[in-house]
Amino acid sequence: MTVRAHDPLAAPRPPRRAAAGAGRLSRRGDAGAIRLSQRDIDGLLLCGEHYGAPYDLLAAALRVRPDRVPSMVGRWRRTGYAAAGRLGPGPGWCWLTRDGMTATGLGFPATRPALGRLAHIRAVLAARLWIQASPAWRDGRPWWQSERRLRAARPPQGTGHVPDAEIHWPSLEDGPYPGQVWAIEAELTPKQLTRTFGIMSGLLFPLRYAQVIYLTAPAARAVVTRAAAGLPPAERAHVVIRDLPAAAFGPEPDP
Repeated sequence: MTVRAHDPLAAPRPPRRAAAGAGRLSRRGDAGAIRLSQRDIDGLLLCGEHYGAPYDLLAAALRVRPDRVPSMVGRWRRTGYAAAGRLGPGPGWCWLTRDGMTATGLGFPATRPALGRLAHIRAVLAARLWIQASPAWRDGRPWWQSERRLRAARPPQGTGHVPDAEIHWPSLEDGPYPGQVWAIEAELTPKQLTRTFGIMSGLLFPLRYAQVIYLTAPAARAVVTRAAAGLPPAERAHVVIRDLPAAAFGPEPDP
């Protein structure tokens, strides 16, 4: 994929010999074009699927050093596909523009991540990276369906809770969870018990998911645990409660 962009720092090309009477120099059609690597494309898709991404988690997802992210995001900005800035404490954030949404084929509204949702967006992305680092993910080769994709595919009159993500496991005979679909919920703050119970039971009955995975902050764990305890035993067996990874709360210190 190439994108035309003017690069004021590009080295000048030696002039070609002009024909008699010619008034200007010829120029290659791809001069100044920015070529995107597969890593660039993966990063743009990640930012689009998750409303945006903080630089430290973007570095972890793309397996690059954190100090390389600003120049990478700068390249995306020069294409017109991304915007970036500091939205709160901590590292900078990157999100897609309208051109970026069109180029990636995602087609979601191109908006800056809402300040009130930064913590939740971060937690869901950190949960994704943590799950994708597991041996089961490597062996089972599932795929992640983001909340944005789930909402986009939902009928206009759809009702019921939309989870933070789904994990779809392919129907491989030697896979760890062949054909299963899991719901992922990231809980940072405690909700009312009745609300948490209603969301949890709605994801399980009628059986929508083989497993509902709750990744919780310490403050939210007690309510989630009590809600699960109130389920019938057959449904309770499909709920898994784990701690959110440390990266959900902020950049991890360097080792």
